[in-house]
Amino acid sequence: VQLQASGGGLVQAGGSLRLSCVASGRTFSRYTMGWFRQAPGREREFVAAISYTGATKYSTDSVKGRFTISRDNAKNTVYLQMNNLKPEDTAVYYCAAVTRGGPPTKSYEYDYWGQGTLVTVSS
Repeated sequence: VQLQASGGGLVQAGGSLRLSCVASGRTFSRYTMGWFRQAPGREREFVAAISYTGATKYSTDSVKGRFTISRDNAKNTVYLQMNNLKPEDTAVYYCAAVTRGGPPTKSYEYDYWGQGTLVTVSS
């Protein structure tokens, strides 16, 4: 599967962005999807993940109550709605896919990656 992430940009603190990740192919509903981010000089970290059907969602503590992951299997798309953004959310955001349940929260557990989209939050 090929993944194409978009929706990043420059936003002021307290603002919102919605990231999208479109997957190629007809088997999108078989993939667990995740969002990760990597800030300059830091390791890639887990942000959120969603199961095949969308029934199960996980997110890291630092984004709970602010970020929401969702998916539309009919559109082969996973979303990350980001509200109340903070400067520490500044990073390149990556979507990822894996054909296993969980959903997994470690980057090495994912098999496919998008190219990343940059989110910059100014203070």
